[in-house]
Amino acid sequence: MSELFDTTTIITIVVAVFVLMRLRSVLGQRTGNERPPFEPYEIDRRTRDAKPARGRAKNKKAAGEEGKVVQLPGTARADEQPANSAIDAYAKPGTRLNKGLSEIAGFDPSFSPENFLTGARLAYEMIVTAFADGDRKTLKGLLSREVYEGFAEAIADRESRGDQIKSDFVGIERARIKSAGVASNDAQVTVEFISQIVSATLDRDGKLIEGDLEQVGEVRDLWTFARDIRSRDPNWKLVATESDS
Repeated sequence: MSELFDTTTIITIVVAVFVLMRLRSVLGQRTGNERPPFEPYEIDRRTRDAKPARGRAKNKKAAGEEGKVVQLPGTARADEQPANSAIDAYAKPGTRLNKGLSEIAGFDPSFSPENFLTGARLAYEMIVTAFADGDRKTLKGLLSREVYEGFAEAIADRESRGDQIKSDFVGIERARIKSAGVASNDAQVTVEFISQIVSATLDRDGKLIEGDLEQVGEVRDLWTFARDIRSRDPNWKLVATESDS
């Protein structure tokens, strides 16, 4: 994300440092000891290249994964609501969602749905933008190994054809937690994103293949983030996505 030290460069560096500091409040570092589940990918008409097959995420050891990931805050601030209060405020007591969120809070008392969504929003924009740009380095730090391999394969296929995606991320209209819980030692949170994006696919000659260079389109996605509850590492990674059409 981010060498001539002129005024423009200095301003760029200051902005980059601010963004990185903001992200580090919700993103962290992998230790390499996690067991993220995964979903395989296939061609998707919304992303123009990759879509995960539907189904539940599976547990699988993933060694050597390092980088920035969505992080659940590890310690509660003095002004932060107790976990149960924060969860009850987000999901009605007695509902399946409330039970699932409470299950996660049982392993991390500082868990807050709203704080989690702050990190999920940042990760969503970074991943969507990185995929369109073919930025493998950023993707590798935010995705589980298997999900990353799916994205990387789609990018390579796109590059082999000489196609490119022109994309402008307008913003996230809504992000809400649809389901949550703990299964097979993995805490999982599925978030529905409704975003506004300008996206078009062009061939090697710059001819429009799909999409619109000027029209803002609404995209609905369901993304699942997970982390190993047995690990002291509070980091989360994206383990499954699907279009919510």
